[in-house]
Amino acid sequence: MLGQKIDNKDIKMEQLTLPASHQAQGSITLPGSKSISNRTLLLAALSTGSTQVINLLASDDTARMLESLEKLGVILEKTSGGILVHGCSGDFPNKNAELFLGNAGTAFRPLTAALAFSNGHYTLSGVPRMHERPIGDLVDALRQAGANIEYLGNEGYPPLKISPANVDVSKPIEIRGNVSSQFLTALLMALPLTNQNSTIKVIGKLISKPYINITVRLMQRFNITVPHDDEWQNFTISAEPTYKYSGDIIVEGDASSASYFLAAGVIGGKVKVEGVGENSIQGDIHFAEALELMGATINYADNWMEASAPQGRLRAINLDCNHIPDAAMTLAILALFAEGTTTLRNIASWRVKETDRIAAMATELRKVGATVEEGADYIKITPPAQLTPNAVIDTYDDHRMAMCFSLVSLGGVPITINDPKCVNKTFPDYFAQFASIVK
Repeated sequence: MLGQKIDNKDIKMEQLTLPASHQAQGSITLPGSKSISNRTLLLAALSTGSTQVINLLASDDTARMLESLEKLGVILEKTSGGILVHGCSGDFPNKNAELFLGNAGTAFRPLTAALAFSNGHYTLSGVPRMHERPIGDLVDALRQAGANIEYLGNEGYPPLKISPANVDVSKPIEIRGNVSSQFLTALLMALPLTNQNSTIKVIGKLISKPYINITVRLMQRFNITVPHDDEWQNFTISAEPTYKYSGDIIVEGDASSASYFLAAGVIGGKVKVEGVGENSIQGDIHFAEALELMGATINYADNWMEASAPQGRLRAINLDCNHIPDAAMTLAILALFAEGTTTLRNIASWRVKETDRIAAMATELRKVGATVEEGADYIKITPPAQLTPNAVIDTYDDHRMAMCFSLVSLGGVPITINDPKCVNKTFPDYFAQFASIVK
């Protein structure tokens, strides 16, 4: 099927077989970042003024956010350039709503926090996997600030019922930092809605710090500065000012999505990605540094990156991946092409993503011949002498599993991807783009 045009409508079955290939050459324009897209949509909705969001990611996750904002009474208009969001000045018009968020953590967690201080009655639910993803640490933190949130199923997990809060932020709000950075992101974005001075104290080590940096920098674009200490353990929110913006915001290309094409270039030749560059606010831009450690050649500019294969085999690495949790999955696939055993550490957050990614990655890597050791927060991968052809890869309704394992075909073996349409979560035309660069 590769070498031909692949469109989602061409994927009629529950499987997609990628034939053996050996070369990757070309250029890809990236879709917008999921993390930036959903943060920007919510901040624009909470602001005074109208914001045109350009290069918004078109995916299941952003669709769930857009649907929810409309149900909350936010006026959205399609424009020739993107989506025009008419802000509600921090006060959602609809005070009663039932929201379905699918498996979109970047929509579920921030909306939970924002609605906790919106003086309304709301229920939030998702697909069965979302109801298995913990949210207790965020709810506990919001309750410290006076939020009225009930669990409608298992304690500590969605679905949730939210009622008007009795806001009290006179004491520091404590939140654990070692489960998901989305909890802190949600709390940071919501606290300005209280119109009171507040402080946040992070308990334990903060994981995925670059994602918090995205949040803080986007809040600043919407008129809210968030002072914090050098260790990112204490944050301050002022009663004034409020969210405000009028104009255009261009969403950067998705740095996590860039990782698959950069990896393809490292395995099979040379690939350029456009839409994200050396000045990106996304932490996954540092994936390129890991590629350099493995022996690849990387070139940067303001709005593009290019990765080329080394002269010989890639080198195995032992890397703390706290700063690139999503892109680190792609390194697990590159380990198949490296000499020696690759160890990816500090990836406990993989356990609470769209699936348990450590367990899933270990299971599927073994199908292609790798020797894998998994721990609570690490994975070790030793490549086989020869990749196993015709492996059938389960994707666990996880877009990143599907995109990662497409790269195995560059090792000269056919591979079958189950449920390929799971990529709709962030990159609906991924396989078409992948087909355009491989031979």
